[in-house]
Amino acid sequence: MPTPRIAVYSGTFDPFTLGHGDVVQRAAGLFDQLVIAVAVAHHKKTLFSLEARVHHAQEATKSIANVAVRPFDGLIMDFCDAQHACAVVRGIRNLTDFDYEAQMAAMNRKLRPGVETVFLLPDAPLACISSTLVREISKLGGNVQQLVSPAVAAALASVHPKTGV
Repeated sequence: MPTPRIAVYSGTFDPFTLGHGDVVQRAAGLFDQLVIAVAVAHHKKTLFSLEARVHHAQEATKSIANVAVRPFDGLIMDFCDAQHACAVVRGIRNLTDFDYEAQMAAMNRKLRPGVETVFLLPDAPLACISSTLVREISKLGGNVQQLVSPAVAAALASVHPKTGV
C-alpha cells in the first residue's frame, strides 16, 4: 500500500473565511489527507481564541472526509514533519501574497527540503477576502455573510454586535 500523501494548510484563520474554505476544498482533492493547522499566533492579537478558531475551521470543513483540524505552535515545518506531510498548502490571492509566500517557501525548503509548497488560487470572486478585512468590516457594522460561513458570521456578531448579519 502506498504512503498516503498528506498536506498541511496553516494559518491563524482569524476568522476562517469562505476563501479559506475554497482553498481547503481544492487541496483536499489533491491529497489523501489535508491537515488544517491553526496557529497559536504569538505574534498577533487574535480576535478569537485558539479553541474558537479550531472550532470554526472544523465546522466549516466537517463535510470533507479527508480533512482534519489541529492546533499548532512553533515552526510549520516541524509540524509538517510530525504529521508526515509531503507538502504545505498556501493560498495566494494576489502578487503581494505571492512575494511573501515565495520567500517563505524558499526558507521552508531550507528547513525541510522534502516538504514541497503548493500554491493554490481561490475562486476569483473569493480572492478579495482576507481575515483582516472581514474583522474590520465586522467591527464597523458591515454585513459579512458573503465572506464567512453562517457560524462564523454569528461568532463575529457576538463580538461586534453592530455586525450586519
